[in-house]
Amino acid sequence: MNGITLDAGGLLALDRNDRRVIALIARAFELGSRVTVPATAFAQALRNPARQVRLSRLIRQPGTDLVALNGPDAAAVGILLAMTGTADIVDAHVAICGRRAGQVVVTSDPVDLKRLAPDLELLQI
Repeated sequence: MNGITLDAGGLLALDRNDRRVIALIARAFELGSRVTVPATAFAQALRNPARQVRLSRLIRQPGTDLVALNGPDAAAVGILLAMTGTADIVDAHVAICGRRAGQVVVTSDPVDLKRLAPDLELLQI
């Protein structure tokens, strides 16, 4: 297991105390794998930090990589959206982060991610 990348749906499932997502994250940390959180997905999921304690705790873990949408990634996102005729910046950033990390993407919306990156391994929650 190279770790997991969480999209906004995966983060919201964690926030809702979804036992499958909690177990996946715990297993990744147990194996010394990384958990990747694209900052765009984090922004989409975060609404009330004081009440979303699980999300805040995940971001502070040493095994979590919060990946900013920097210049090179922004360019890659734009190119991917143009190539696929889609418009969701968050999904494209998740696809790029998951592919680069070689990780399974934990998602509640596999259809859109498959359209962006058919080769990406997805785990629907």
